[in-house]
Amino acid sequence: MTSVLRPDIRLQPGRHKRALEGHPWVYSNEIEMTAEAKALPRGTVVRFVSHDNRPLGAGFFDAHSLIAGRILDRDASAAIDTGWLSARITRALTLRQRLFDKPFYRLVHAEADGLPGTVIDRFGDVVVAQVNSAGMDKLSGALVDAIDATVKPSAVVIRNDSALRSVEGLAEGVRVAKGTIDGPVRFEENGVAFLAHVTEGQKTGWFFDQRDNRRAVADLAKGMRVLDVYTHTGAFGLQAAAAGAKETVLVDRSELALDLARRAADLNGVGDRVRFVQAEAFKDLERRGAAGEKFDIVVVDPPAFVKSKKDLVTGLKGYRKLAEMAARLVAPGGFLFAASCSHNVDAPSFLTEVTRGIGRARRSGRILRQAGAAADHPVHPLLPESAYLKAVMLQLD
Repeated sequence: MTSVLRPDIRLQPGRHKRALEGHPWVYSNEIEMTAEAKALPRGTVVRFVSHDNRPLGAGFFDAHSLIAGRILDRDASAAIDTGWLSARITRALTLRQRLFDKPFYRLVHAEADGLPGTVIDRFGDVVVAQVNSAGMDKLSGALVDAIDATVKPSAVVIRNDSALRSVEGLAEGVRVAKGTIDGPVRFEENGVAFLAHVTEGQKTGWFFDQRDNRRAVADLAKGMRVLDVYTHTGAFGLQAAAAGAKETVLVDRSELALDLARRAADLNGVGDRVRFVQAEAFKDLERRGAAGEKFDIVVVDPPAFVKSKKDLVTGLKGYRKLAEMAARLVAPGGFLFAASCSHNVDAPSFLTEVTRGIGRARRSGRILRQAGAAADHPVHPLLPESAYLKAVMLQLD
């Protein structure tokens, strides 16, 4: 992929300003879609140029996508190879080592770290990468080499089982690209030990984005009774238990996830104060509400209710209903933590639905905290819409 062989993709007159100012995306309606451009294989590295032939940068091109261009480097002649990938990962690694004292974090977060369509999570000596763009998929071999050169892990897992890959016309699959994985991987968050299945289950096996929010919940938990719904492998609930919660109930429909939560509870010596319930979230909340149960802290951190814009109306109603059912279970003076990872729901809309839900439960209170993802999930300054995580903590009267 040298500059000599790199094809040019020309932008329409007057449509180059965003790219010139550093925006990492080029939309299909900004490009002169010639027959030659349309014939390029998805994910080809090209040279983006203005209508009057000024170079704008090197990047991936996909004529079949609304986001047709993903700019990788402002130098249009930059070699996009293992060395280039290593430099990007090294930059990301340096930042994480400044932010965290232990090697458990999201190492690369897509565009914000200069690798579009790519996330890399680090579980100490095990690294898990997920590639969701055709361009990065072509570079998978070089990406593994770059990870190996910079992080030097004992194992690298490629978790290419995301449904997002189908949008790019990519096959799904999971492979261990280096080393071996013979069971769950142990790691820590906020001083609490956990286990992750890095070759199966959701995403890369863990959600590092809620780290700060889990600490905030745990800081309130001493002596409290806590309900953690959509617990996955116990992240919120077990940190609350480790912080001194007198009782924690973890609810999830996945027995695979709950099994890891049980094992992590034993690792941390809190198993005697934790109960595990395999159930569908809304049904469990409804049952507890009908029984008049009360908790000092209720956490509801569901998977995305709005996976595309067509789901927006239904999804917003879902968040409202979830907040209403959860609020009914919060003891007077207790706390409700609610979150949304739906990319298509903005923070004001999410807060509106949570507020409506609380009102329908005939509760009032005050907002203590509004937050997004932790610092290892940075946001590209020209892509504020990529700040997908919204969270709110309230005290209810």
